[in-house]
Amino acid sequence: MEAVIMTGGKGMRMAPYTKVLPKGLLPVGEQPILEIIVKQLRNYGFTSITMACGYLSGLIQTYFGDGSSRGISISYYVEKEPLGTVGPIRLIQRRSGPFLLINCDVLTTLDFAGFRDFHMTGGSILTIASQKRGIPIELGVLETQEEYVTNFIEKPTRSAYVSMGIYMMNPEIADYIPAGSYFDIPDLIHKLLAAGEKVRHYENNDFWLDIGRPSDYTRANEEFGKLKSLLLPGESV
Repeated sequence: MEAVIMTGGKGMRMAPYTKVLPKGLLPVGEQPILEIIVKQLRNYGFTSITMACGYLSGLIQTYFGDGSSRGISISYYVEKEPLGTVGPIRLIQRRSGPFLLINCDVLTTLDFAGFRDFHMTGGSILTIASQKRGIPIELGVLETQEEYVTNFIEKPTRSAYVSMGIYMMNPEIADYIPAGSYFDIPDLIHKLLAAGEKVRHYENNDFWLDIGRPSDYTRANEEFGKLKSLLLPGESV
């Protein structure tokens, strides 16, 4: 089984931590978040990883090498210029079968093998790992009928499905990605839907944290200590 880890961004929202290290090498529980993801993928049966790198890519390549010391094959695609959250997929050697794509700043207990099995039985070109989250609206919301107000709700919370930054993709998805152009996941989803392709989502309630801000990074280190046995089964706590 194959996976691609997107680790090319500069992590500007994580400054000043990312002035010295790429986001993927920031330590969570005394080991880089990328190390945790690599161990998880190996544990769930993935045998080959491509890391799509950019910013400070040499540090990542030096740290992981070819992956042999970790029991998994690791190769690299280094961006010459930023290509977005999915742009590099067009330029990476085409995968031999469905593959997992994950951002480098995701801490989760998601069962990657179960996610892959869900994708394989669904007939979709793309499956998005999702969770239902409450989204607070910090304003008073009017419910209306024509020009009349029928209700007033102070700072309500709405719910919506959100992407976890983890995807299963079929190899032919590369045909929808322009070569050498900046292209993000939302661009890809819109293009697939416009073409009539099936896109599914995989709802789950596993622990998930997107480490996008310094406050998230602090929480990641706090949660790792509590969840290590679930995040890295088989390792001593």
